[in-house]
Amino acid sequence: MNSEAIPYECSHRGKRFIHNGHLIIHMKIHTGERLHKCDQCDKAFTRNGELCTRHKKIHTGEKLYQCNKCDKTFSLNGNLIRHLGTHTGKKPYQCNQCDKAFLQNSVLITHIRTHIGEKPYQCNQCDNTFSLNCNLIQHLRTHTWKKSKQCNQCDKTFSLNGYLIRHLRTHTGEKPYQCNQCDKAFSKNNHLIRHQITHTEEKPYQCNQCDNISH
Repeated sequence: MNSEAIPYECSHRGKRFIHNGHLIIHMKIHTGERLHKCDQCDKAFTRNGELCTRHKKIHTGEKLYQCNKCDKTFSLNGNLIRHLGTHTGKKPYQCNQCDKAFLQNSVLITHIRTHIGEKPYQCNQCDNTFSLNCNLIQHLRTHTWKKSKQCNQCDKTFSLNGYLIRHLRTHTGEKPYQCNQCDKAFSKNNHLIRHQITHTEEKPYQCNQCDNISH
């Protein structure tokens, strides 16, 4: 399909779109703009669909995806696919720079950046670039967000109510994120995600100074 049939082009990476609305959504990847915020935690998303159809299941506990090898169920299809790899041992996404292979293409893409040093996420306020979009989002808050949310247990302040809620767990000991593979629970969702990797043989984090890899 020629450029006239796909007229809307991303100025960062050259990707083209048929509809301008799709380009606008895509550009949020580069700007870090995430307007759709979860009212249960500090996560935010570029599309409302990501929030409503995927992320909120983490809070509701809804698990529609059943493993056909065992009795485990999952809230996200991606988690089921990752789990199925523990039964089959297959890792279809192979790095072309080394002998590493991964269950998910998204993890492979992140891994490849350790070889090439790619940092596609550009801050629109300064010259900093990042290999992960979540790191860009965290960085953008240093430019724009005021810390107006005050903890009633100590003198710390936060830019988002979700951050305050997460901080309050250090006072209350609350751990709402439960591993569905064991009895461990965590106060932060990213700690749960990191922990869940330990139930697989996957070691996605590689040092760019040596050959060490880890969970």
